Amino acid sequence: MTWLVTGGAGYIGAHVVTAMCGAGESVVVLDDLSSGDPARIPGVPLVVGSVLDGDLVGRTLRDHDVTGVVHVAAEKRVEESVRHPLRYYRTNVEGLRVLLEQAVGVGVGALVFSSSAAVYGMPDVDVVREDTECRPVNPYGTTKLVGERMIEEVAAATGLRYANLRYFNVAGAAAPELTDRGVWNLVPMVFQRLEQGLPPVVFGGGHPTPDGTCIRDFVHVADVASAHVAASRALVDGRVTALTANIGRGEGVSVREVLDVIREVTGTAGEAWAEPVLAPPRPGDPPRVVASADTIRAVLGWTAEHDVHDMVASAWAGWRAGPLAAR
Repeated sequence: MTWLVTGGAGYIGAHVVTAMCGAGESVVVLDDLSSGDPARIPGVPLVVGSVLDGDLVGRTLRDHDVTGVVHVAAEKRVEESVRHPLRYYRTNVEGLRVLLEQAVGVGVGALVFSSSAAVYGMPDVDVVREDTECRPVNPYGTTKLVGERMIEEVAAATGLRYANLRYFNVAGAAAPELTDRGVWNLVPMVFQRLEQGLPPVVFGGGHPTPDGTCIRDFVHVADVASAHVAASRALVDGRVTALTANIGRGEGVSVREVLDVIREVTGTAGEAWAEPVLAPPRPGDPPRVVASADTIRAVLGWTAEHDVHDMVASAWAGWRAGPLAAR
């Protein structure tokens, strides 16, 4: 069986590719390289292009005898989606529609979809379960929820087997060469400020949380990748035909608490940047989102293995090893 991983040269996608190859799966990558790096996936067939290009997608599926798809390619910055919603609908919704059309047309039987905790919006619960009402508060979350619904309806009509995996806050790196080079997520954003000799920026210090900063469920990217392997295998062997599941640790950690871990790992505790600069909350950012991982544990036997210290330490090792120009 051959799996197509869209967005497989990006930060999360490359971890998924690495994990799947390590598990003995045959993989081909489709990536437009807008944020991906071929150096992350040496030895893996790479087709350069967009999921919006139906002819290219169909040809890739046929040429490589693809029988399963892991769809990671997406626009994924919450604040940017608020400013450019049509861009997000084009890539995340229309791109998925094109991919599904081509996949169904050639008889692909299984799909693992990278969804997001953003589908929940601002849930008024301590722990978010998959049956918690989905009320996204930004275009990014809405496009992911529309994607889930599209997959479910296509599956009902065609028999496609699927797993919608709702990521919570991804951090860390399985190896230095796979580290996140972007500066859109908390940990690399703080690293960049450290490198510049500046204090970190915290978006919003007046949230209704114990220390006033957002609380999130941080999950190591290597754990996210292992969840994809578990889901893909369950779809192939028939244990799963339709699954929607959270990928998280079930533990809430505040932004300030993450900053404390970063200070410890980087050896900068007590330095001038210890007190962050408070900036206005970003549009569409909920104050607290923490996962229940009961479903994925029960169905796939999957449990996250890494804690926040692991995430920060591995990300810092990768950050220090990588060229500044790549950031």
